[in-house]
Amino acid sequence: MEFICDLLFVICNLVSTVNKNIALLLGSFHKAQVEEMLDEARKAAGELSLNIIAEIWVPGSYEKPLALKKLLMREDIDAVAVLGIIERGETKHGLVMAEVVMKKIVDLELEYMKPVGIGILGPEILPNQISSRLRPYAKEAVSAVKEMLF
Repeated sequence: MEFICDLLFVICNLVSTVNKNIALLLGSFHKAQVEEMLDEARKAAGELSLNIIAEIWVPGSYEKPLALKKLLMREDIDAVAVLGIIERGETKHGLVMAEVVMKKIVDLELEYMKPVGIGILGPEILPNQISSRLRPYAKEAVSAVKEMLF
């Protein structure tokens, strides 16, 4: 009986995410690295049967909440994966920005009741820590969206 329940859960999860449309929201401040994240996000979305119908580039993380709100307002978008980097700087600017941006992202997710996968490296990430995390963060952001589309 437990096997049947598990099988039904898997089937329902697959059916509930068929033909779901997502958007990718990308920060261009670290464009070369984020393009690698974009490549991985596209690959993950394809493997998870998610349709990417919008790829929006904004200058940096500060601009992401406004762009995210515009995407979440669209009826044809079921979820958004947000990708980027908030690198460690000489001041605490990145920490403050990350706290504000992350809080607003969660607020918007709850306001619109649409999943938002966060694939933002940092804050406080060092340059030598970035390359190994690009693809895993992008993949996990898209995977989180898939999991939450129920």
